[in-house]
Amino acid sequence: MKDLKDKAKGMVYLIGAGPGDPDLITVKGKDCLQKADIIVYDYLVNESLLSLARKDAEIIYVGKKSGLHTMSQKEINNLLIEKSKKGLIVARLKGGDPFIFGRGGEEAMELSKEGIKFEIIPGITSAIAVPAYAGIPLTHRDFSSTVCFITGHEDPTKEMSDINWDALAKSSGTLVFLMGIGNIEKIARKLTENGMPSHSPVAVIGSGTMPTQRTITGSLANISQKVKDAALTPPGVIVVGDVVNLREHLNWFESRPLFGKRILVTRPEDQAVDFIRALSELGAQCLLFPTIKIIPPERWEGLDRAIEGISRYDWILFTSVNGVKYFFERLRVAKKDARYLKGIKIGVIGPKTTSALMDRGISP
Repeated sequence: MKDLKDKAKGMVYLIGAGPGDPDLITVKGKDCLQKADIIVYDYLVNESLLSLARKDAEIIYVGKKSGLHTMSQKEINNLLIEKSKKGLIVARLKGGDPFIFGRGGEEAMELSKEGIKFEIIPGITSAIAVPAYAGIPLTHRDFSSTVCFITGHEDPTKEMSDINWDALAKSSGTLVFLMGIGNIEKIARKLTENGMPSHSPVAVIGSGTMPTQRTITGSLANISQKVKDAALTPPGVIVVGDVVNLREHLNWFESRPLFGKRILVTRPEDQAVDFIRALSELGAQCLLFPTIKIIPPERWEGLDRAIEGISRYDWILFTSVNGVKYFFERLRVAKKDARYLKGIKIGVIGPKTTSALMDRGISP
């Protein structure tokens, strides 16, 4: 009976983590991560999303990349089944969208066969987001009315390819290849052999939507060599079509003032969030490496005496958020509040210090 009850409670959320930028996960995807008992995540998932997990959540990496598989797909399927049958909430976190070349359909089928409840939480697929971050619209009235998504890495066990290269080469729309950087030479050759003009524009975007994004443009005739010369490595998205030429005018992401810069932030972690976000919005890649730790003094007598005799002072000058924090903590220990500062002028240095004071009901 207990096993039946546990199985009834078990749930698997197949969540699309988005294309790389952690801010691009959906609201529902974030909510499901926050309530999960277990998070099972892939290689292409931005690990900063794991900070959304509960402190007691179990986190399991099952990533697969070329030549290195942590688990086979069968083992991953069995893991999801095993954990959910224990009545646990499982967040299966997959890069991009789980149903776009993410094997989410296979995992959902196995769950369905076992009678396990599951939900699909769509993600922003890299097929759309990465070109957008490279300034390439996949459709445009003047250039393309159709889009085709193609895997750049078919199942190697297949005897014959499912890709109709003849139809792709004759298409007037935009072609988007996922997982194809390692096969760029073959892709360009297949398209030209089947009739696509060798001067057709191509863009290859590596590490899309991330501060390390790189975009190489060229034609079918030279793109393979350009990618090789640039030492561009997976993950990547390949876009073929006239819309690639619009990048010259729409390249917003890589044009930000701090794009390509790596900045080491040495602030204490709890005070660095807003600063890092501001730098990131300007395009910087921020690395948090706290070299400062704020700790209280061993003895408080000096500050406590100053608070007792506060009426002797004309001004109190706060130079930091930490100063505000510790001053008001000692004020509270002395069983006093902001009213005790009546008649004293308050000075501050910096907007954050001002904000900290205003949070405590004082307008300097």
